[in-house]
Amino acid sequence: MRTATLGPAQRAESLASMAEHELDVLVVGGGVVGAGTALDAVTRGLSTGLVEARDWASGTSSRSSKLIHGGLRYLEMLDFVLVREALKERGLLLERLAPHLVRPVPFLYPLQHKGWERLYAGAGVALYDTMAMARGHGRGLPVHRHLTRRHALRIAPCLKKDALIGALQYYDAQMDDARFVATLVRTAAAYGAKVANRARVTGFLREGERVVGARVQDVEGGGEYEVRAKQIVNATGVWTDDTQAMVGERGQFHVRASKGIHLVVPKDRIHSTSGLILRTEKSVLFVIPWGRHWIVGTTDTDWDLDKAHPAASSADIDYLLEHVNSVLAVPLTRDDVQGVFAGLRPLLAGESDATSKLSREHTVAHSAPGLVVVAGGKYTTYRVMAKDAVDAAVHGLDARVADCVTEDTPLVGAEGFHALWNARARTAARTGLHTVRVEHLLQRYGTLAEEVLALIAEDPSLGEPLGAADDYLRAEITYAASHEGARHLDDVLSRRTRISIETFDRGTRSAREAAELMAPVLGWDADRVEREVRHYEKRVEAERESQRQPDDLTADAARLGAPDISPPR
Repeated sequence: MRTATLGPAQRAESLASMAEHELDVLVVGGGVVGAGTALDAVTRGLSTGLVEARDWASGTSSRSSKLIHGGLRYLEMLDFVLVREALKERGLLLERLAPHLVRPVPFLYPLQHKGWERLYAGAGVALYDTMAMARGHGRGLPVHRHLTRRHALRIAPCLKKDALIGALQYYDAQMDDARFVATLVRTAAAYGAKVANRARVTGFLREGERVVGARVQDVEGGGEYEVRAKQIVNATGVWTDDTQAMVGERGQFHVRASKGIHLVVPKDRIHSTSGLILRTEKSVLFVIPWGRHWIVGTTDTDWDLDKAHPAASSADIDYLLEHVNSVLAVPLTRDDVQGVFAGLRPLLAGESDATSKLSREHTVAHSAPGLVVVAGGKYTTYRVMAKDAVDAAVHGLDARVADCVTEDTPLVGAEGFHALWNARARTAARTGLHTVRVEHLLQRYGTLAEEVLALIAEDPSLGEPLGAADDYLRAEITYAASHEGARHLDDVLSRRTRISIETFDRGTRSAREAAELMAPVLGWDADRVEREVRHYEKRVEAERESQRQPDDLTADAARLGAPDISPPR
């Protein structure tokens, strides 16, 4: 299939096209559910548009634990339907839909009580594996195994000897959540969807009680468009209630935000060849392998402050350090923390006051004629949520529409990935790059890595690593702006790459070089480069300041010291 390029020209064309022709479906919200909904709709033959107020995945979908998992703890809650559904989706992503982006990851669960705990936890993990295999999508992962304490300590020497009497090891999967969403958007665009980020819905168009379109502001160019559509899908996550309010409808359910924060520490601070999963008094704590780093998370607390930039407080960081240090032989300190990120989970509100007990299942409703709302759920089951949302929209169309085909529609970069992976040494010899660099590109772009390599062939200097973040090649920065819809420096350092959380300087030393690489693609002059760099530095300083604050209120106030950048008119 042809691939879509999400450069400045394509964005402008998409906005103009959406304003000129009535769409079958307009999706509002460019997170994983919105992007998945656009892909589902367009692959059923529907004319489809997708708009996002900020950058793709700039909300919840770039700030998750980066796991594709069945939700082992939901078994304990006896939520078998959710777990079974998520395990099927995990298998589809690993084996068919996105093998270039989703890969297996092992986890060690330390046992602390003799006898009953091994039986109890072992039965749960055995059921987890059995449910995956029963759906025919579990063969890509090894089954769990029971370990003695000695064997567990060989795998994870970082653990205190008195922190376990044995362990279980099982497998789940992980991905780069923001990259996954960007790939979903490109896949939808490749099939004909019109997509535009930095395009904010400011209101809805109505004919009587029916919603017939949306007013869309081009945040970059300053223009406003009226986009008409037969059906609109509200997939705005934690902003669901705000979006519904524009129609004068609160909706049939309420979405609450739960904050989860994560720490990023260097690989050498935790000596283990496996991830860890630890039980806390409220939930579970993951220590997740992440390239040359570990991700430690997460918290689960109610949040009713700024949704765009949830802030991690000093108390949040101390909470994670305290819990992970309870099992580590060499404790982590604040100085070990390279990066911190906070995200909000959209939870369907129930009668419980504890966010960890609110529903992770999703709901779809026709909240007004012409308007479908989808909310709740978890990252792993985005495709099911998208299918249900489009099914609901189809009911409002006066036409026969094909069934969902996304179960058999690989994302761009997946087709031929395994063959290209097997030939990676040959690719390295052909391009002059080290095999490790080729592997890095294949695991980020799949077969689209050839497009990045083509940039390097045209300009060999792009084959050099970025000066202060040498995990990434200079070509990746250029490619993010020319092919992946990045419009600002923050888009590249925070989402197209993860430099903002993978370096101790949080990306400030890479900022100028990256901005200068983006400049020719986006038409920036020297003043604009300077403005982008200054804004990014202010954002980093505001985040650092928020992480020194004692609580959510003061942390939120500090983070709001660096508002979103707005382009010069």
